[in-house]
Amino acid sequence: MTTPLRRTIPLRPGLDLDLREAGTGGSPVLVLHGGPGPAGVTPLIDHLAPDHRVLAPTHPGWDGTTRPDALDSVPALASAYLDLLGHLGLHDVTVIGTSFGGWVATQTALDDREGRISQLVLIDAIGPVVPGQQVTVPAGPPAAAPQGGPSARSMAVMRAYTGPAMGDAGLLPRLSTVTCPVLVLWGADDTVVTPEFGRAYAAAFPHARFELIPGAGHAPVREEPEAVFTALDSFLTSAGPATGH
Repeated sequence: MTTPLRRTIPLRPGLDLDLREAGTGGSPVLVLHGGPGPAGVTPLIDHLAPDHRVLAPTHPGWDGTTRPDALDSVPALASAYLDLLGHLGLHDVTVIGTSFGGWVATQTALDDREGRISQLVLIDAIGPVVPGQQVTVPAGPPAAAPQGGPSARSMAVMRAYTGPAMGDAGLLPRLSTVTCPVLVLWGADDTVVTPEFGRAYAAAFPHARFELIPGAGHAPVREEPEAVFTALDSFLTSAGPATGH
């Protein structure tokens, strides 16, 4: 187990970002959590810390943190994380996002004008509007069922970023501009966003690899961690862009 350093970074006037940081060597990894909150990515932090510098912010509004009124969209949150990378002087960054965090990760890669991001990993991510597919948010807290969803409070904060549609109709066509390698991991039994949604997501990137995680639903990091880590490690150590869908 890793004990991350917890610190608060005064990123902008009125925006203090809570950050967990672990590991000191290797390339940096920015880990963005999903709707249930920061605890959902703790296994990723523990796994990655021995070989990477891992940064895991708490999205403003979760776990008692303050969400400034100006942070009212996914692009606004992505902009804050690009500011974080700039504040820390980081380049060659892998961004990993789960569920809602995957949408933020995708937007961060789209808006990365300074070339700080070198790889993108999406795990059962939401974001685009995919024809014939929809996001089905499970009822109840995360512990209520294998695919349990965010608490009511977390859900309200998430909708402040996503809007009621929980999707961006213009996102999918823009993914062709993301030139870095992308790994898209998906629980084979996900009912929140189906594997078909994931395949369409991956196919929109020029250099994406899509992999199913058997036996997992919407939270494969918790449900089938070893399969996730095997696929993730292979991607992070592979030379050159991933290809295929």
